[in-house]
Amino acid sequence: MNDPSTGPTSAMYGVMPGNIANAAGVGGASAHANTGAGGNATAAAAGGESETLYQLMVELFSTSNREQALAELSRERDRNPDLGVALWNAYGVMTILYQEIIAVYPLLNPPALTMPMSNRVCNSLALLQLVATHEQTRMQLLKANVPQLLYPFLSTTSKAKQYDNLRLTSLGVIGALVKYDNHEVISFFVATEFLPLCLKIMDIGSELCKVVATFIFQKIILDDGGFSYVTSHPKRLHTVLVILNNVINQMVAAPSGRLLKSVTKCLIRLADNQKAKEEMREGVSDHLKDSTFAQVFAEDVSYRRLVYQLILKLA
Repeated sequence: MNDPSTGPTSAMYGVMPGNIANAAGVGGASAHANTGAGGNATAAAAGGESETLYQLMVELFSTSNREQALAELSRERDRNPDLGVALWNAYGVMTILYQEIIAVYPLLNPPALTMPMSNRVCNSLALLQLVATHEQTRMQLLKANVPQLLYPFLSTTSKAKQYDNLRLTSLGVIGALVKYDNHEVISFFVATEFLPLCLKIMDIGSELCKVVATFIFQKIILDDGGFSYVTSHPKRLHTVLVILNNVINQMVAAPSGRLLKSVTKCLIRLADNQKAKEEMREGVSDHLKDSTFAQVFAEDVSYRRLVYQLILKLA
């Protein structure tokens, strides 16, 4: 392993946040701020966990250990909210994640991706989602145009699970960025032609992919800039309404309460535009009006309220 006094490992010692930096031996007195038996035990436990994370990041630099290190780091993400900051700042780590993503591009078309390969990339994407979620690194990730690295995955059409997992995990990264209602974030996805990819997944993706893609689309049109982009062009607006109707019609055989609510929220927002409202009065799916989704309507109060809100808007 690299000498901790030189090279990438020493660079990582200086950038790890909070407990991770303390465990790496650079926290000074703060690492020993807790006193008493209970404080010492807590500090020791935190230090051991942080040292493990540090070691896993070091192992990313070894091609033979990288796959296992990615999997272990991915499993740690829920327990370590600051891990995204450490990944972003650690010497060379983000470059390794980018390399992992780009390496499978040639396997997308024609489809040649295996499940182990997909799992490995999904672990890299899960770590990217940590960076996208953290307030200290979210905008830096966006300004580096990193989300565009995921667009080739969103463009795939294979129904095989390994490709669906890629699409779903990529959508998770983008969902983490848009959920904070930041105009700059929405403008980025409008400007980089993400919307056609999002709409395609809403139309032909798996249920989980549809749920996440529709959530993202909803966030985009809640922003005034995203709303204007979708509604300012008649053909674009018509395409969006057709796809939303398709999503509703595809749920006749297997209704999804989550997806129904997301689609209905999108329709409610689009009804703020007069042209959209007029088209919806004539063309919104009859399944929203009849008893097709009666069970969801009866059991889910929030969905029931959304339907009433849409009916009032279109009246």
